[in-house]
Formats: sequence, structure tokens, C-alpha cells
Amino acid sequence: MKPEFYERIGETVYRRTLPNGLPVNVVVKPGFARSYAFFATRYGGMDTRFQLDGKWLDTPAGIAHYLEHKMFDTKEGNALQELAKNGAEPNAFTSNAMTGYYFDSTEKFEENLKILLSFVSVPYFTDESVAKEQGIIAQEIRMIEDDPDWQVYARMMGALYQNNTAKTHIAGSVESIREITAKTLYDCHKAFYTPGNMVLTVVGDVDPGRVAEVAQSILPAQSGPAILRDHGTEPEAVAQRTTSRKMEVSMPQFLLGFKCRPAAAGEEYLRRSLIGNMACDLLLGESSPLYQRLYGQGLVNASFGGAFEMMPDTAYLYAGGDSRDVETVAAEIVKEARRLAAEGLDSAFYERVRRAAFGAMLRGLNSFENVAVSLTEGYFAGYDALRFPQVFDSIGEGDVLAFIRDELTEERSALSSILPK
Repeated sequence: MKPEFYERIGETVYRRTLPNGLPVNVVVKPGFARSYAFFATRYGGMDTRFQLDGKWLDTPAGIAHYLEHKMFDTKEGNALQELAKNGAEPNAFTSNAMTGYYFDSTEKFEENLKILLSFVSVPYFTDESVAKEQGIIAQEIRMIEDDPDWQVYARMMGALYQNNTAKTHIAGSVESIREITAKTLYDCHKAFYTPGNMVLTVVGDVDPGRVAEVAQSILPAQSGPAILRDHGTEPEAVAQRTTSRKMEVSMPQFLLGFKCRPAAAGEEYLRRSLIGNMACDLLLGESSPLYQRLYGQGLVNASFGGAFEMMPDTAYLYAGGDSRDVETVAAEIVKEARRLAAEGLDSAFYERVRRAAFGAMLRGLNSFENVAVSLTEGYFAGYDALRFPQVFDSIGEGDVLAFIRDELTEERSALSSILPK
């Protein structure tokens, strides 16, 4: 495998693309007893429409998450139990754009890696087991739908986006999962769980060459065709400006979302992510003038905060929390963004935020899981996640200010609120 040394962060990554098209990344951590393996497919909750064998398929909302649940089933039993017997701690997750399976262990790493690669690449479903899972996931969906935190977020996404499948609930609905059969699961596995659409990343004191050999010996010799996806054609305008619902809450809670322009794949994607996150901290962070003013006036409490999110064809920034005067706080957020755009940033504050953001990414290198997921997300989006120091160097105060001026406008905003009954 070919090593690449990143001098500014002191990390080395061994990379190889197998003959079947699977990229393998190994970050060697000498002297560590723990090893972490992450096997992911570029397939998530928003990938409900895709092309397979020359035909466009529309699949039920929630199928990627459903498939994740069922992938642990094997002819012999359950892969989770098998890994646990070997001393591993396995799990999986589904996001909007990715499904990942992973384990960490301090012993029997190679044996556990073989189990991981085997059950993820060889599906085993029956109509009976699929039907049984519907009840389990339906109960999970009902619990989530009764959660005000989920409701305020889901309604914000529905207000921001008209057609984009980013607004689709990852778990689907009780109605949509009833349409899922063993055949639809096999079709989705065939389309997305193919080596050319997946990445294997390992972090630990392991032999990189041996990791690649194990993967090549277990996985299919060839990959399937490239996948065409349709996430929906989305206009720049938000779907609606406000949405609200009454629930059993003691205080109103809200999210104010801003529909941002998505970034193209490649290093610009990482650059845009860094800019958006710094803009979020400058506008909404605990040290920001806005936060200090709203908190001092009793309009927000410690729940107030925000985030910037990106996924394929999608980007949005949101702010929210609890407040007894939701509309005033939302108006103040928009007003502060407008003030910053007109007056400019405080250079000293900007430099503190920039250093804090860079430091957080450096600290993230201490987490095996963070390193593996970041490398995987970067590969799927066309950039090298470990080049973040160089990308930081390319960002100036004017870039962040332009983001605030162009993206965080009233016209691009939508307010979602949950009010007490």
C-alpha cells in the first residue's frame, strides 16, 4: 500500500484501491492496543430514487435505515452477537448520505474484520424477518415523532426544501416502511453495497497490507455499475417562511433555518464546510455579541445554539433553542447577520474563532472514529479530509463575511416553532 505523510498534522495514511474498485485507507497508530474498522457505503436516507439496470426506481422513505437494521442478519444467526463474542464493540448508523458499519476491538482484529466485511457484503433476508422488523422500526418512528426536538427540526427541513430529498426522514414513516419487502432490500443492496460505492477505513496498530489482503479475499471480485441518483430539482426559494405545531412542551422552542447554496464536490466542499461553521460560531457562538445580548435580555437560555450542515446538493445553517419570544429572537438573528454584512467582522474575534475551529479539528485526530468517518466522508465528497490545514490557509475574513452576506438573509430563512398546548 502507498503511504502518504501529512507533515503538518503528523499523520500517515496508507491507501490502495483494490481491483474491484474498493478504496482502502489505513491510518497506523503504533503502540495502541485498540483498533477501529469502518466499512461504509455512499447510500443514505436521501437516496430514495436511483437507477438500477437502466431503470429508474422509486423506493420507500426509510429503506436505507431499514436495510442497515437487517444487514446484521446472517444464515448462521446474528453478526452483532458474533462480533461481541470476539470482544468487539460493533454498531452501525444511517445518515442522509451514508450508511456505516463499524467495530472497535483490542483483540482478534483480523477475525472481526472478516466478519464485518462478510455480513455487510452478503445480504440475507426473508419475508418473515422483514415483516417482523417493521413492527420494531414502526415503534421507533412513533417515539421519534412524539419528540419535540425532532418535530421542530423536521418541520424546519420541510419549510426550507420543496423537492430535495434531504427533508425525508431517515427512518421513513410508519406508512412508507410498510412498502418495504425482501425484494426491495435486495435491489437496494445490489445497487449501493458494491465495492466501487464503498470505502473501508481502519485506524490502529495494524498491518496495512494485510488489511487490503483480507478485504480482497472476502469481497466480490468486481463492482457493480456507477449509480445515478436523483435528489430532486430544488429552487433557491424556501418552501414556506414559517411553520408551527402545538405539543406538550413547557416553553416554546424553535429553529430558524437558512437555505444555503450547495457546494460542488472536491476541495471546495471542505472549504465551504469550514467557512459555514466559522460563520455559525461568529454569529451564534457563546462568545458572539448576539448570544451575549439575547442571553442578557432573557430571550434565550443555555439551550441556544446553531450548526452548519452539508450533504449532496444541500447546505443549510440553523439556530435555535428555547425562548418565550420566538419571533423576536428569529428577527434578531436575521438583523445581526445583516449588521455583520454591513459593518464587517471584528478581526480579533474572527481570529479567535478561526484558531478555535482549527484546534478542534486537530483534537479530532485523537479520535479513531472521527478520523475514519472524516476520511470516508471526504472520499465520498471528493476531497482529502487530512488536508484541512491547507484549506484553512486559503480562507480569509472576507470569505466568511461574504458567506454571511449572501447566505444568511431573511429571504433564505424559514422559522419552525413548537408551541405549548
